[in-house]
Amino acid sequence: MKYMTGNEIRKAYLEFFKGKEHLPLHSFPLIPDNDPSLLLIGAGMAPLKPYFTGKLIPPSYRVTTSQKCIRTGDIDNVGRTARHHTFFEMLGNFSFGDYFKKEAIAWAWEFLTEVLQLDTDKLYVTVYPDDEEAYSYWHDMIGLSKDRIFKCKDNFWEIGEGPCGPDSEIFYDLGPERGCGKDTCTVGCDCDRYLEIWNLVFSQFNRTAEGEYKPLAKKNIDTGAGLERLASVIQKKESNFETDLIFPIIEKVRDICQGNYDDPQQKIAMKVIADHLRAITMMISDGILPSNEGRGYVLRRVLRRAVRFGRLLGIEQLFLSSLVDTVLTIMSDGYPELREHEALIKKVIETEEKQFSMTLVQGMELLDSLIAEASKTKTLSGSAVFKLYDTYGFPVELTEEMAGEKGISIDMDGFATAMKEQQDRARAARADVVAKVLTPDTTALNSAELIFDETATEAHLLMLGKDGQEVEAAHDGETVTIILDRTPFHAEGGGQMGDTGVISTASGRAVVTDTKVLPNGILYLIATVMEGYLKTDTIVSLAVDTERHLALARNHTATHLLHAALRRVLGNHVNQAGSLVTPERLRFDFTHFSPVTTDELYEVETLVNEEILKNIPVTLAEMSQAEAKEKGAMALFGEKYGDVVRVVSIGDFSCELCGGSHVHSTGIIGPFRIVSEAGTGTGVRRIEAITGKAALEKARQDAICLQEVAHILKTQSDGVVQRVQQLTAELKDKEHELQQLKKDAALSDMESLLAQQEQCGDVSILVAEVHCDSMDSLRELADALMDKQHQGVILLGMVHGDKVNFVCKVAKNDTKRGLHAGNIIKVAAQKAGGNGGGRPDMAQAGGKNTDNIAVALAAGKETIYHILK
Repeated sequence: MKYMTGNEIRKAYLEFFKGKEHLPLHSFPLIPDNDPSLLLIGAGMAPLKPYFTGKLIPPSYRVTTSQKCIRTGDIDNVGRTARHHTFFEMLGNFSFGDYFKKEAIAWAWEFLTEVLQLDTDKLYVTVYPDDEEAYSYWHDMIGLSKDRIFKCKDNFWEIGEGPCGPDSEIFYDLGPERGCGKDTCTVGCDCDRYLEIWNLVFSQFNRTAEGEYKPLAKKNIDTGAGLERLASVIQKKESNFETDLIFPIIEKVRDICQGNYDDPQQKIAMKVIADHLRAITMMISDGILPSNEGRGYVLRRVLRRAVRFGRLLGIEQLFLSSLVDTVLTIMSDGYPELREHEALIKKVIETEEKQFSMTLVQGMELLDSLIAEASKTKTLSGSAVFKLYDTYGFPVELTEEMAGEKGISIDMDGFATAMKEQQDRARAARADVVAKVLTPDTTALNSAELIFDETATEAHLLMLGKDGQEVEAAHDGETVTIILDRTPFHAEGGGQMGDTGVISTASGRAVVTDTKVLPNGILYLIATVMEGYLKTDTIVSLAVDTERHLALARNHTATHLLHAALRRVLGNHVNQAGSLVTPERLRFDFTHFSPVTTDELYEVETLVNEEILKNIPVTLAEMSQAEAKEKGAMALFGEKYGDVVRVVSIGDFSCELCGGSHVHSTGIIGPFRIVSEAGTGTGVRRIEAITGKAALEKARQDAICLQEVAHILKTQSDGVVQRVQQLTAELKDKEHELQQLKKDAALSDMESLLAQQEQCGDVSILVAEVHCDSMDSLRELADALMDKQHQGVILLGMVHGDKVNFVCKVAKNDTKRGLHAGNIIKVAAQKAGGNGGGRPDMAQAGGKNTDNIAVALAAGKETIYHILK
């Protein structure tokens, strides 16, 4: 066995299978393409599912990849075991109806024993008990003895409906020193001695919804070999974390915290941070940004978890973004796109970590409060621990450690129950989402012969599909997918909605509600038959909704102008982070880390309108990705492109890769208006804008509104601003006068309030219901009374609307007598249906029961006397 780096193993794998006539494909993005059943890519075969079903023709019948994967189902095990990760790379070689078991087994063995030079005496395999064919290849062809081939019932791969079949796993014996020491220790033992390094899935059945296993006409091979696991074997490391793919990050963390990797708890924390940072970097690079839902929530959760484990190591400062350089040094050899997004990755991480640091402080305050409440029971409830975990991102370990310092345990069973309930809710929410290709089997169609032609008015109807099955005809009321030999309908993509329109023949008429595109480039229409019927192999008339199409084109071209203008005004760090192009408006999300000022928005809007007024031709050209890059075309963040790309150029102002519909020249767009700008998440801003008729209508409505306002203010339209400024100044003066009068009135009552003082020894006590118009006024009154009284206790309450408010103040010197404003006010507030607390010298609280204010104040007074006695 020769030493190889992780990067060398990846390269060797792809080169080996390229030599076996496989097409090497770069890793697909972590965001699934047109697959609603997946939140993130979690397996090497996941992006290739349409080819396994046989409904789409693959780019090659032999493919090999090193696929980026994210899994968070076992996130709590990360760092505690040798193999669990949130991010990992899956090496795969795939056959779509080409070779099968014989070749897959032979090549796996050849790569492991000849390329990686693993010791053949340390390799073992498992097979499905009924798979005599695979057993025979391992025994007769490879030459493995029977005692190194294990038959296991678990060796059958399936995930519900769809392709499935037996599988064969390859294990490597790490030696008895890594085992459990039992005489029965062998492949399948729970200890770490026998490590699975390869899995060959033989997809030869199709499982139906009824649970039947029908043989596939085209059998497939789906291979998975974990890069990190192979690296741990070849580099002779005890875990994946000690390999050169991860350990340099751990070393950097250790340097930052000046920690000890040999300490078990510190080791776990360092492993978690290193693992999570790889996931964070890859997700941001693929266009995922922190948010409170979906993929963005996964990113946010993983990032915050890394920060929390940094706190466990004593790292109080921002530190995650400083680790990105180490990740890029390790990973950019296989994923050069990481370097292109380096600045964005660091900025997103830094911004999110900074925001979470503030949230962490709030969580710590809540935890302190919960620990105080649990001082009697000595147990922190599982639901409270889960809230800290789910809402504030506190790891259970941190809660357990802090509670333990106070002699308080945590209810782990209750926490587990709350966690399971959340997982069940999430699972139920997605249970009905099934990934399926809406079109029937398209492999009989030659995509090269299917033409997109904006001028087409007739076409040959090649295929009708319903519920994923091909049909000969579609009748009144049925919704179907339609594939034509040529089409003027533009597909949904790049944020732009698909075209709509009408398809008609002598026998029927259908309304097209959407246009989409398959991964292999085939356009299909979604249409509902409104009259008669449609039939395959007929000539149909086509009518795109041209007014809607033009509105889409206006807004899409305007989006390109907006993107370019933002980069000129705000800087080249601006990148598209999402968009929506509808006939009515455009929405553009972009990377920027502060609100766009009014002046900046005006400058952006002016730049776009200037380019529109120039009536610049919009040119479309197809070329290779390399040519497009040389031309300076921007690839949009998170988008996936083929080898041949379409470049949309607007003079020297904008040049982007795009497959959407556009106007022929900018003048057709008409006026451009920005209607809003706001933040949507960490480092992402959103602009909404309108063009053409919508912009004209907006201008008309604004003019009417301005005239009405001018009429109300009794001035001319051009004098509205000056008149509003005058009235605002007058209003402020009046409000100031009113506030002063109220304050004077409240202070004038001070003498009568002070007359209500009671004495308990040498301590003055003032408890009273007062009338104030705000909580601020109540606090000011309490402060003024304490200034007069100088010592003792003041407890005031007021009814404000449908609520009760309380303020309590205790002179600094009197807090030494045991008087605590927070404890006093808590008793009072609880009598009024509320709760509260605060510092020893000052506290405020509220309640819902206004009828109980007198009872509440009396309870507070009683508490004061009880403390003093």
